[in-house]
Amino acid sequence: MTLKSILGALALLLTPALAFAHPGHGDNGLLAGISHPIGGLDHLLAMVAVGLWAAQQQGAARWALPCTFVGTMLMGGLLGFEGLNLPALENGIAASVLALGLAVALAVRPPLSLALAATALFALFHGVAHGLELPDMSSPWTYAAGFVAATAALHAAGYAVVRVLPQAAAPLVRVAGAASAATGVWLLAG
Repeated sequence: MTLKSILGALALLLTPALAFAHPGHGDNGLLAGISHPIGGLDHLLAMVAVGLWAAQQQGAARWALPCTFVGTMLMGGLLGFEGLNLPALENGIAASVLALGLAVALAVRPPLSLALAATALFALFHGVAHGLELPDMSSPWTYAAGFVAATAALHAAGYAVVRVLPQAAAPLVRVAGAASAATGVWLLAG
């Protein structure tokens, strides 16, 4: 699989997101769930960063980080559906953008247990936010399927970028991580 074909597939995946900018689209179920992670810069950066960071890892961490994020995010979404709100929810999401961006920028490889714990904590914040924003007319299950599918696709896109690029392009991935971290700082300050 070439970089061109991966980028083409990613473009096709994200093309429907252009329609979400107009009122009346995605107000219900699956489309609303898909639009939430793609439409918010904080969610988008964090989810792509998980894929980038996973691809920088070795062994089980390559699949465990994205799977942990998706599973914990779904649990957080279910808590959000029930109305649970976490203290400093938006700051937790912004901190995830900062921390995951730094992890990519520095290409850190912490012990797997620490990486999984941090990933799960960040995913919980994102999941609760998704759950709290359940549109009034949505089915929670189709909405959840949408945000889970979009998140997994964003993780896969980040992962594919790292795995397809030649090793010489690794500094570009780190620059992307630094840009994400800088955005996290901006979100925390704003």
